[in-house]
This record gives sequence, C-alpha cells and structure tokens, in this order.
Amino acid sequence: MYNEAFDKKKIRAPYLNIMSWAESLPHNTVVNKKIQAENLFKKIGITFSVYNNFDSAERLIPFDMFPRIITKLEWLNIRDGVTQRALAINAFLRDIYNKGEIVKANKIPAYLIYNNPAYEIKMVGFKVPANVYSPIIGTDIIRTDAKSFKVLEDNCRTPSGVSYMIENREIMMRMFPELFQKLNIEPVENYSSYLLDILKSLAPKNCEDDPKIVILTPGPLNSAYYEHSFLADTMGVELVQGTDLLVENNITFMRTTKGKERVDIIYRRIDDDFIDPLSFNQSSVIGIPGLFDSYRTGNVNICSAPGSGIADDKAIYSYMPEIIRFYLGQEPILPSIKTWRCGNEKDKQYVLNNLEKLVVKEVHGSGGYGMLIGSKSTKGQIKIFAKKILNNPENYIAQPILDLSTVPIFKKDSLSPRHVDLRPFTLIGNRKNKLVAGGLTRVALKEGSLVVNSSQGGGVKDTWVLRD
Repeated sequence: MYNEAFDKKKIRAPYLNIMSWAESLPHNTVVNKKIQAENLFKKIGITFSVYNNFDSAERLIPFDMFPRIITKLEWLNIRDGVTQRALAINAFLRDIYNKGEIVKANKIPAYLIYNNPAYEIKMVGFKVPANVYSPIIGTDIIRTDAKSFKVLEDNCRTPSGVSYMIENREIMMRMFPELFQKLNIEPVENYSSYLLDILKSLAPKNCEDDPKIVILTPGPLNSAYYEHSFLADTMGVELVQGTDLLVENNITFMRTTKGKERVDIIYRRIDDDFIDPLSFNQSSVIGIPGLFDSYRTGNVNICSAPGSGIADDKAIYSYMPEIIRFYLGQEPILPSIKTWRCGNEKDKQYVLNNLEKLVVKEVHGSGGYGMLIGSKSTKGQIKIFAKKILNNPENYIAQPILDLSTVPIFKKDSLSPRHVDLRPFTLIGNRKNKLVAGGLTRVALKEGSLVVNSSQGGGVKDTWVLRD
C-alpha cells in the first residue's frame, strides 16, 4: 500500500511543511477547526442526498482538513493524460454517431455500441456544434505506487463534485490562511469562468448574439442540487427547471417576469430520458416538450449531447487504449485498469472462478452501488453475485482489487492513512480546452475501506497542486 505522504517511513518532500503543521496542532485546535469547518459547510449549504436509503434527509459531506498534495510534475502528467482521454472520447462519440469507422476497423464489437442502452439512435447523423459531444468530463484517477497514476473510469454525462473542489479550497483558506501564504498553491476558483468560456464557444449555428446560457436542473430534490445552484451563481447564469423553458417554432425560450427570453445553450444536469417527453420518456414531467427538435434544427445546444453517456459505459472504458490509438494515433498517457468483460465467455469464467480477488461492477452503475469487492465479501454474498453475473453477464465487468494510495486524515489525536482517488474536470470547447490545476479528492474515511463515494461513507479533501 503506497502512502503518498511517506517514502520508506520518511516524509516525502512535498509533505514536509504540511506534516510539520499538522503534528504541531493541539488536539483541541483540531476539534475546534473540525466544528468550524462543519459550521461553514452548513452555512454555505453544501449538502447531498443518498438514494436508495430510508433516511432521505440531506446531509453534510464529511470534510478532512489534511490536504492532499500533488507536485507540479505529477500534475502535468495528469493534465496531459485526462486531456488526451477527453479529446479521444469526443472523437469516439462523433464517429459512432456518424461513420462508425472504429467498428468497421474491428477495434470495438458492434453490439457493444449499437445494442448499448446508452446509445441514442436519434443522434445518428446529427453534427453537434464544434463536434463536441461531452464538454465536461470528470476522470476518476487512482495511484498504487510512486511512479504512475491510472484511470479508474470516465464520467461523461453529468459529472458532479466540482462544487466540493472549490468550496473545500474556500474553507481551507478561511481556516488556515497562513498555509497559503507559505506555500505556492495553484488556484481552483477560476473553474466557473473556464466553464462559462467553454460553453460560450459551443453556441449553436443559429445563435446571432452573445449566447444565453442556462443550467437545467431536475430540482431541489436532486442529490447534486447544491452544485447546480452553485455553478449558476458563480457563472452568472440562470438556474432553471423544465417548467421555466418552452419551445415555440423550434426555438427555445425561458419564461421571465419580462416575458420570453431566447436560450442558446443548456448545460443540462438531467438524464437523457427526461430531456423531452415528445422525443424520449413520455412520462417525464421535468423535461421540455419540443426541446430535441429545437436542438436538431440548430437553435439551441444541449451540453452534454444526448447519447454521450455511452462513453462512460464501463465496458467501453476497457477499450479506451484502443480508442486513443485509433483517433489520436498516440499511446495512452495514463494507463487503464485491467478489465474483464463478463459478456466475453473466457472473461466470464475467469471472473466467476476468482470473485474473491476482484471488484465486480455494473456496466451502468455509479455511486458505489451494485458492486462487489470480493476480499470484503462473505461467501454468501459472493455466491449471490455469481448468480447475478450468470443471469446477465453483459451487465458486469471486473477489475483486480487494487491497493489505492493513502493520504493521512485527522483521527482523534493522531493522523491515520486512508485510501483516496482523484477526479479532475476537463473542459473541451471549440478549438480550446481548459483544466484547473486540481480536482476533487475523495477519501474512504472508514479504516480499510476502498469505497470513496460519499453515498457509501466517503468524504472529501482539498487538493493542492504545487506551483514549484
């Protein structure tokens, strides 16, 4: 198990100042600062909801004050790697909804794309603005040793967590301003201005003026509603629900107290099925009737494009090295995790014979739900999951159980290592891409746990990328 703060029991150079600071803090100071941080989260309103839980009340995400540190050199590798993947993903989406060259070249099986529930047939032949299907991509990254970072999965639909990245930094700066005076840390608060610039660059073909942007949310009951409102506020755009928009003559408008106002770009935070009841799920009450026709005629842009979710399908993930080589002619900068596809007979047999050594995930799963960590499961749980795989093998992939790197957390009167991952957010626009130097570090607060999702007991840390 690789501890990012220590190298053979010696403190690594990037952590020297932070470790000295942390160890010098009196226990009562740590306790008081934790309370202060919690009160700040409450005051700001940073909450999330847990689905599939009898207690549906909003809750605060646990925040640990010990920062995660990434060196400049490490960051440059991460930056180049996630940008490469984001460009390849958009090239892949453009191809599969048009010529399908990667299928013709036998690089990916046709059924994996065209029979995929996330593949949107209505998008076939449609050229999206600037050929950008997924402008915001959150890439989940882990490390298992000192040498390299690896990609665990790509999130292309509506990746969340950027508000925590920014607010974590805000809270740390409020509580420990002296640290930011001593250390040269890259900022993250410019994310919202980056996102605004990227979205404006993706104006639809019929946009004549400065594009009007809105963020479309399912509403306050959504688990990520705080993030939706946070981004709307920091970007200076309107936060809307389906009832706030209407379509007339294939033009999308926002209802205002002064009458109708044309909308050019919708950053949507609702799933494909619910966008437009006339084109997708007829029972949707949160979508906008006629929106898809407005989109197809070039009068509004929907970001991300419907059907983009196929690119974060976990089975597609296993082909990312081939996707990068095919579209970019490059070797992957960040390696992927070895993945077995249970839809493949040979892979399925291997998985069934080695479940105690593997992590098994639903292809379309998220949030840490619907997965098995073999080493942490009972024989009964493994047996039940084996039946699930046999009944629907196409729905599962498997990966080796990896010892995620650890970073210290404050635990009572001492520091204790906990497993972490990292989600940087890559922004892809019209002939431009942007990335703040940092990301969301999620931490498994339970000792020994590898599950970092907030819905499964995980927390967050501030991520510091050093300038030198």
